[in-house]
Amino acid sequence: MSKPSEKIADYSGTEPEVTLRRSLTLWHALLYGLGITIGAGIYVLVGPMAAAAGYNAPFAVMVAALLMAPTAASLAELATRMPVAAGEAAYVEEGFRSPRFGTAIGLLVIAIAITTSATISVGSADYIRVFVDLPAPLIVAAVAVTMGAIAAWGIVESITFAGVMTVIETAGLLLIAAAGFLFEPGAVSRLPEAVPSLDPSRWNGIVMAGMLAVFAFIGFEGIVNIAEEMHEPRRDLPRAIGLTLAVTAALYIAVVWVSLVALGPETLGATKAPLATVFERLTGLPPSVMALIAIVATLNGIIASIILAARVAYGLARSGELPAPLAALSATTRTPLLATLIATALVLALALTVPLEGLADLSSELTLAMFASVNLALVLIKSRETAPPPGVFVTPRFVPLLGFVATLAFLVVNFAQ
Repeated sequence: MSKPSEKIADYSGTEPEVTLRRSLTLWHALLYGLGITIGAGIYVLVGPMAAAAGYNAPFAVMVAALLMAPTAASLAELATRMPVAAGEAAYVEEGFRSPRFGTAIGLLVIAIAITTSATISVGSADYIRVFVDLPAPLIVAAVAVTMGAIAAWGIVESITFAGVMTVIETAGLLLIAAAGFLFEPGAVSRLPEAVPSLDPSRWNGIVMAGMLAVFAFIGFEGIVNIAEEMHEPRRDLPRAIGLTLAVTAALYIAVVWVSLVALGPETLGATKAPLATVFERLTGLPPSVMALIAIVATLNGIIASIILAARVAYGLARSGELPAPLAALSATTRTPLLATLIATALVLALALTVPLEGLADLSSELTLAMFASVNLALVLIKSRETAPPPGVFVTPRFVPLLGFVATLAFLVVNFAQ
């Protein structure tokens, strides 16, 4: 894998005949980030967070967002230093000066994306079967193949399609929050109850809820892997990463609080479809409406994950770490078709043949380990230079160190539970 400065020159000065299309704006990146971050996680995690922390669950969400912020800032700086498709792999290679470690991180990111997409495909089929009486494997196959085809269509087209779905799924959450604050008695007046007391017995549940919230935030890091397809990556990537984390946090906090006020911690924690129940209670609409929104959320997550896996594979192939055919781009779509095809096939095979229980949690834990590696890579990069390169987004030196400590702490707490 070449040095970052060489990579930037390769993609801006002496481009090959067919290149990734630089066509994405800040809005494309933001919609992509929100789509891959919000996903379907919040639809199922509200109940467990309420069961763990009660009315303090929104506070736990806020703390989780604040502890994710240093990692977001580190990724923003690294993405402007090295705006390449295989982002995390390049960052770790440069920081640790180890091509093998960088490649390992890149392969880890691909594995996480494929596992996540397979898990979501199975969940999507469960929602779709509420409306369509077909065998689950047939639905899983149809979903994976269709989403893979959309991912191969073209970066603007696929992210625009995913963006429309992001708007729909976000609108569903906004509707819940708005209905709660407008019509649920006590949604505003009881806000002080969200602030925890100093009673140590309350903090164990808050920590548990915070861990769940961290897993619900994972996904924003995928924005760095579309850097080569953005018009102005150095200007827009930091904004997209920051806005994704901020909007997601605000939305999660509002939805969790409204859900708690509407149903109470005990009922909310015991409900298998918490947001569908809250939605019905607040709007009077049938739960099937929320099931449709959940289908949109899951399909969106599948597209985003396939795009992510294909772009990282493309980046590793361009640098010689994976077979060269994976770097081939279609002259028509300007997308890595072979990489997208293989990613889709792996998603389909995993979803149809491997029990996925527990793999989602493992993917989240591996993502936190990757976060720790990326933060430490930036610490090492900063320690070797007297001044940052011109034109990059710069974070204070303590930020990546704080991000490293925070993600390591999350992992330790998670394994200790």
